[in-house]
Amino acid sequence: MRVLVTGASGFVGSHTVAALLAAGHEPLLLVRDPDKARRVLAAVGVTGPVPLHPADIRDAAAVRAGLGECDAVVHAAAEIGVVGRADDLAGTNVTGLRNVLGQAAELGLDPIVHVSTVAVFVPPSGQVITTGSPLSSPRNAYGRSKVSGELYARELAGRGVPVVIVYPGGVVGPHQPSPDALMEGLRAGLGQGWPITSGGVGVVDVRDLAVVLTRTLEAGRGPRRFMLGGHFLTWAQLADVCDEVTGGRCRRFGVPGRLLLGAAAVLDLLKRVRPFAYPLTRDAAEMMTTMVRADDGPTLTELKVDLRPVRESVADAIRWLAAEGHLAPAKAGRLAGGAAP
Repeated sequence: MRVLVTGASGFVGSHTVAALLAAGHEPLLLVRDPDKARRVLAAVGVTGPVPLHPADIRDAAAVRAGLGECDAVVHAAAEIGVVGRADDLAGTNVTGLRNVLGQAAELGLDPIVHVSTVAVFVPPSGQVITTGSPLSSPRNAYGRSKVSGELYARELAGRGVPVVIVYPGGVVGPHQPSPDALMEGLRAGLGQGWPITSGGVGVVDVRDLAVVLTRTLEAGRGPRRFMLGGHFLTWAQLADVCDEVTGGRCRRFGVPGRLLLGAAAVLDLLKRVRPFAYPLTRDAAEMMTTMVRADDGPTLTELKVDLRPVRESVADAIRWLAAEGHLAPAKAGRLAGGAAP
């Protein structure tokens, strides 16, 4: 199948290109910077020639030209604005999404795969998140942009357009072009200490997510939704996993949820005065303290996917962070010294 991939020079997109090629698909990559795309793809083992379509997803005409050459699309391009400031949330997560999904629908592509996020359900309404859980009403700009895109994707699906929505949790693994989200959280937790608070995090390996996205590429199945929250860990459990794989002992400090939210809000204010690197923001704190387990069972069964053990995913992520200089070797312990395959 000829598949247009947006965000191919990003974390999820680059691994998805590798998975598509392994499955025998023919990807066409919509990228803003071809040179960057080639560097990122080489890191994940894609060294052969892959056709590129230089374009910005905010440019409707350029997007349409790329879509017109393909049978299906995997829309993985997104701005992530949970642990730091994003460049253009509305432009990428709303306008860009409409350009891709809406025009793919007009051109009859099947399927139209949209990489959403479990964050559209946070704060959750129950103890388990499913694809049928109610969407949240986020206060932060990132959350609002993702829910807005989600509503548009669901509007298309409601009209019978074959939109497939996938909801990943916190994505980890090797070869993230710029550490962000949970990868940035791992770096901070290992380097500066883990806040042990309420809630937790769903950990999903980027390579498993890429396989899931690839296996959704079946024409004629109509609209579908797939949850992929990953392995749910409390913050204490995640710190324990880091200790186990590194052979060290992470610093921990207990913080009540409300106190963490207040501290995060203060940090946001301080960063405006004098920027400094620490991924705790008010938005991130809300996700940290309210997250619950997601039900991946239907996804794993239908798509016949087995998730990697969480220790393998965390170990590969930490090993890569150290190898690339994002984490002091001493903090990676016995994992320091080489990148994951």
